[in-house]
Amino acid sequence: MGLLDSMKDRLGPAKGRVSDLAQRHEGRILHGLDRAARVVDERTGGRYSDRIRRGTGRAKEAVDRLAHKGGPGAGAHGPVPEADTDGSAPPPSAPPPVS
Repeated sequence: MGLLDSMKDRLGPAKGRVSDLAQRHEGRILHGLDRAARVVDERTGGRYSDRIRRGTGRAKEAVDRLAHKGGPGAGAHGPVPEADTDGSAPPPSAPPPVS
C-alpha cells in the first residue's frame, strides 16, 4: 500500500464528517462567506471586487460539493469528476480552440 492509499484511508472518515457538517450548517457557512467577502471588499476599497467575487463563488461551489447537493458527487454545476482507479482525476474538458 502506497503513501497516497494510506492517506486516503485515514482521511475517508474525516471527509464524511466534513460532508455531514456542510449539510447541516450550509446556510451558516454561505452567510459567513458572504459576510467575509463584503468586509474584505470594503476594507480594500473595492479594488479587488472581481477577485473576491470569483473566490467567494468558488468557495460556495466547494461547500455545495461537500454537502453533496443533488445526489452523490453532484455540485452546483453538474457532477464532480470521479477519480480513476489509480487515484488521478480525469483531465478537465476544455472548449475547442478558436481559429
